[in-house]
Amino acid sequence: MDAFLHALGALADPLILLILLGGTAAGILIGAMPGLGSVLAITLALPLTFVMGPEPSIALLLGLYAGSVYGGSLSAILINTPGTPQAAATVLDGYPMMRQGKGDVALGWATVASTVGGVFSVAVLIVAAPMLARLGLEFGPVEYFALGIFALTCVVSVSRDDLAKGLLACLLGLLAATIGQDPLTGDVRLHFGNFNLMAGIALVPFLVGLFALSEVFWRVGEDVHPDDRPIGKTGFRLPPLRDMLSRWRVFGKSATIGTLIGTLPGVGATASSMVSYAEARRSSPNRANFGKGEPDGVIASETANNAVTGGALVPTLALGIPGDPITAVMLGALIIQGITPGPRLFVENGDLMAFIFLALLIVNLLLLGLGAIMCVLFARAIRAPEPVLMGLILVLLAIGTFSVNNNGFDLMVMLLAGLVGFGMRLLRFPLAPVVIGFVLGPMIEQSLRQGLLISRGDPVVFFSKPIALFFFVASALFLLWSGWRHWNERRDTRTEETDA
Repeated sequence: MDAFLHALGALADPLILLILLGGTAAGILIGAMPGLGSVLAITLALPLTFVMGPEPSIALLLGLYAGSVYGGSLSAILINTPGTPQAAATVLDGYPMMRQGKGDVALGWATVASTVGGVFSVAVLIVAAPMLARLGLEFGPVEYFALGIFALTCVVSVSRDDLAKGLLACLLGLLAATIGQDPLTGDVRLHFGNFNLMAGIALVPFLVGLFALSEVFWRVGEDVHPDDRPIGKTGFRLPPLRDMLSRWRVFGKSATIGTLIGTLPGVGATASSMVSYAEARRSSPNRANFGKGEPDGVIASETANNAVTGGALVPTLALGIPGDPITAVMLGALIIQGITPGPRLFVENGDLMAFIFLALLIVNLLLLGLGAIMCVLFARAIRAPEPVLMGLILVLLAIGTFSVNNNGFDLMVMLLAGLVGFGMRLLRFPLAPVVIGFVLGPMIEQSLRQGLLISRGDPVVFFSKPIALFFFVASALFLLWSGWRHWNERRDTRTEETDA
C-alpha cells in the first residue's frame, strides 16, 4: 500500500502528468504515420532518458508505447494502411467500415477496444505478473509451433469466398517469409543474387506496399467522382453503450488472448492480433460479416494488440526477458537508469513498480480522450481532393518506409508488394492470407526446426506436450467444423436452387 501511495504522489507532479500526456499524443501521431512504428518512437526518445529521472523516463516511454500501438489503427481504418504492424488485422474490417461511411464509428470502436485491452492488461499485470511470467516460461519451440498452426487456421475463415485462392495467397506469404538468412544455419535462401535480399524482406515495406500502395493503384485506376468517395462520417463517434455491453465476450476474450500472448517472449502484438482476430471470427455470431466491415473484427484486433502492452511487460519486469522488440528497448532504458529487471525487482523497487502500473493505467485511459481528438484531426486530412490525397499518401508511404531503416531497397520492396497486391485485387485474391502467412511463417518454421533438433528428429514430441496438444486439437476441431459448415451451406444453396 505504501508503494502505491508513493506512486500516486509521483503521478501528482504536473511535470509527470505533462510527460504522460505529451508522450501518449506523440505516440499516437507516430503510430498513425505508416512505416514509423513503436520501435522508432521508443528509440527516438531513448536519448532523452539519459538526462531524466526514472519516473519521467518511464512515463515518457509508456506513453509512446501504448500511444503508438493504438495510433496504427487510425491509418488502418482511414486509408487502408496499418500505421504499425500491430494494426495489420484492423485493416480487414476497419477499412470496409470506412468504405461504408462508418469511419467515425470504426474509430470509436478501435479507441474503446484499445482502452479496454490496455486497462485489462494493466489489471492482470498488477495481480498476476509473477504467475504469468512462469506460464511464459512453459512455452518452448513445440508450444510456439502449435500456437502458430492454430493462428494459421484463420486463413480458412478469411478465404470463405474462395478457399483455393486464400490458400495460394497464404503460401505466397509463407514463401516470402523464407527469403533471406536461415534462422538456424545462417544459410541465405532465395536471394537471387541480390545482396539486399540476404537480410530478408522487412515487414513494414511489405505491409505498406501490399495494402496501402495497392490501394493507391486501385483508386487511381477507378473512375472515382467526388460524390462517390466513401468518406461518410470520418470524425469520431463512440458506439452506443448497449452495443458495447452486448459485445463483452469479444472484449474479454480478445483482452485475455492479447495479455497471455504478450507474456510470451518474442511473439509480439502482430501475432496476438492475428490470433485474436481468428478466434473472434470463429466464435462471433456475426462471423459471416467479417472482412466486410464487422465491428467485432476491429474490436478483436485492437483489444488484443493493446493488451499486449501490459502483457509484454510481465517477462520484461519479472524475468528481464523482453516480451517484444519494443520492450527490449525499454529494458535498455531501465538498465540505463540503474534498474535491473528480474525476480527481485518487485521487492527491491516496489515503489517504481507501483509507478509503472499506475502510469500505464493512466496512459490507457488517456487514449480515450486523446484518441477522440486525434481521430478528428487525422480524419480531416483525408477530405482533401482525390488526386491531392493520393499524392500525399504516396509521399507519406515513401517517407515512412524509408525512415525505418534508411534503406532505398525498402522502397523497391514496397513498390513490388504494391504491384503484387494490385494484381491480386484484379484477380480477386484476398490479401489477408498473405499477411497471415508472412507474419506467422518465421515463428512456425523456426519453432518446428528447433523442436525437431531438440527431439533429434522425433515428431512425436509435438504431441507429447499438453499445451501444444491443446492447440493442435483446437486447430483440428476448427478445421472439421469449418468443413462441416461449408458443406451445410452448399447443401442449403443447392436445396434453395432446386426449390426455385
